[in-house]
Amino acid sequence: MFDKKEIDIIKREKNKWQKEIYSKHIKNHTERKKKFENLSANEIKNLYTPADIFHLDYLKDIGFPGDFPFLRGIHPNMYRGKLWTFRMFSGFGSAEETNLRYKYLLKHGETGLSVAFDYPTLYGYDTDHPLSRGEFGKCGVAISSLKDMEILFKDIPINKVTTSMTINGPAAIVWGFYIANAENRSIDRRIIGGTIQNDILKEYIAQKSWIFPPEPSMRLIVDTFEFGFKEIPGWNTISISGYHIREAGSTALQELAFTIGNGVEYVKWAMKRGLNIDDFAPRLSFFFNAHNDFFEEIAKYRAARRIWANELKKLGAKKPRSLFMRFHTQTAGVSLTSQQPEINISRVTLQALAAILGGTQSLHTNSMDEALALPSEKAARIALRTQQIIAEESGVTSTVDPLGGSYYIEWLTDKMVKETYDYWDKVERFGGVLPAIEKGFYQREIANAAYKYQKEIEEKKRIIVSVNDYKMDELIEIPILKMDEKGEERQINRLKKLRKDRNQAKYERNIKKLRKAAEGNENLMPYILDCVHSYATLGETCQVLRDVFGEYVEPTIY
Repeated sequence: MFDKKEIDIIKREKNKWQKEIYSKHIKNHTERKKKFENLSANEIKNLYTPADIFHLDYLKDIGFPGDFPFLRGIHPNMYRGKLWTFRMFSGFGSAEETNLRYKYLLKHGETGLSVAFDYPTLYGYDTDHPLSRGEFGKCGVAISSLKDMEILFKDIPINKVTTSMTINGPAAIVWGFYIANAENRSIDRRIIGGTIQNDILKEYIAQKSWIFPPEPSMRLIVDTFEFGFKEIPGWNTISISGYHIREAGSTALQELAFTIGNGVEYVKWAMKRGLNIDDFAPRLSFFFNAHNDFFEEIAKYRAARRIWANELKKLGAKKPRSLFMRFHTQTAGVSLTSQQPEINISRVTLQALAAILGGTQSLHTNSMDEALALPSEKAARIALRTQQIIAEESGVTSTVDPLGGSYYIEWLTDKMVKETYDYWDKVERFGGVLPAIEKGFYQREIANAAYKYQKEIEEKKRIIVSVNDYKMDELIEIPILKMDEKGEERQINRLKKLRKDRNQAKYERNIKKLRKAAEGNENLMPYILDCVHSYATLGETCQVLRDVFGEYVEPTIY
C-alpha cells in the first residue's frame, strides 16, 4: 500500500510525464483513435498507476487466493494443484452419433462431458412432435426418453466423469433421465457428479427457450436445489448463466450484473421456501462467456467472485464453500466468423487464456468451424488441444492470479464491481428481477448494446478481422460435419417401440401422480423420477406440467 504522500508524488510525476513526454510524442506520432474504449464502453486511459487504485483496501477488496472475498481465486493454489476441467460442449444428431463423439473426445484428453441438446429437447418436445420436424439434431443431440439417455452414455463411466447438461425449461426431467440411467446401471446416485444449467431467468432475459411462466419455473428450480443437496450431494443443481446473455449482445458489464443478480434471486427464492442457505449454496455454479477484450474478461471474472462472496455473506451464509463463485467458461461463439474460419483458432486461444487467467474451474473452447456448422472431429480436437497447450506449455498455471496487482486490472475489476451495483439499483427501481423482466428492462439493455456494437462494426469504428477489414475472397476448405440422415427416422421408430413395450399401467399411474403433485405444493423431483423410470417421454412428462402450469408468453415490450 502507498501512503498519501507517495500517491501525491506519483500523481505529480505522472502529470509531468504526460505533459513533457507523452503529449510531445503524440504530436508527431498520432494515436490510432481519439478515444479508446472496451466492449462495455468504458474509456481506457493511456496509463494506470498506484494512484488509480489507492482507494482499495488490499485485505478487504482483493485479499489472497482461497480467502474472502476470493477475488484472486477460490482455491489457495488454483492450477498449481488441479487444472480446470477440459469440458467440450458437444452434441448433434442422434444419441448414437453423440456417444461416439464423447468417446472420441475422452480418448483425446477431455476430462468432463458437456451435453448440447437440440431445440425440440430444449422446449420439452419429443422428436416425433409436429413442432420438432426439421429441427432434429441441428443444434445438439435429440433426447426424448430415458432410452435415449441410456444410449447417449453407453459404455461411458458416469460414476467417474462429471457431466454438464445445458437444459433449462425441462431441466428437472432431463436430469431425471440422467439419474435414472445411473440407477439402472447400479450406480449409486449419491456418487454421480455434474451440472444442470436449470437457469430460467436468463431464458426470459436472453435465450428465449422457456416453457412455463416464471413462478412455476422457479418452483421447479428450488425443487432441484432441495432434492439435490439431500439426494445427490455431488451435483450442481444450477449453472447461473451469463453466457447466453452475452451471446444475445450484452456487454461484459451487463453479463456480470445480470447474471449475479439472477443468482441472488435464486438464493432468495430458495430461502423463502425455508431452505438453509448453507445446505444448497455450495452446489450453485455459474457459466460465463469469454469474449475478445482480453483484460475486461479477466476483470469480469475477478469482480464476479468478490461480488458473490459479499452478497452470500450478507444473506447469511456461514460456510466458506457457500461463498465460492465456481464457474465454467465457454469462448464466445458470437465472435466467430464464417470468413477465414481458421483464424477463429487465434480468437479462441486468446479467449481461453483470459478465462484461465481469470480463474475458471471448467472450460469449453469453441471450434473454428462453428460459424458454419456443428464441429467436425478435427475442429473439436484442435479446440481441445488449444486448452492442453495453454495448460502444459504456456507457464500461466505456475502461479496463482498472475495478473493480480496490475494497476489496470485492479482498477478495471473494481470499476466493474461498482457498475454492477449501479445496474442492480436500476433493477430495484422496477421492483426486482421478475418485474424488470416483465417490463422489458433487460431485453432493451441488451438490444441497445447489440445495436451499438453492430453499428461500430459497420462504421469500421471496431475492426473484426476478415469481416470489415483484412478480407479475402476464397473458398472454404475445412471439413464440415455431416450427420446421419437416418438418425431422425431411427429416433422416431425408437419412440414408437418404447410406447408400445413399456408397462402402460405403471406409466399412467405415475403420470397421474405427477399431475396431482404439480397441482399441490410438494417437491416434484420424486414424481418426475417415477415417470422417467416408467419410460414416460420428455414430451409426455412436460405436457403434464404444461397442462397444470400453462406456458409463458412474453409481453410486448418494444
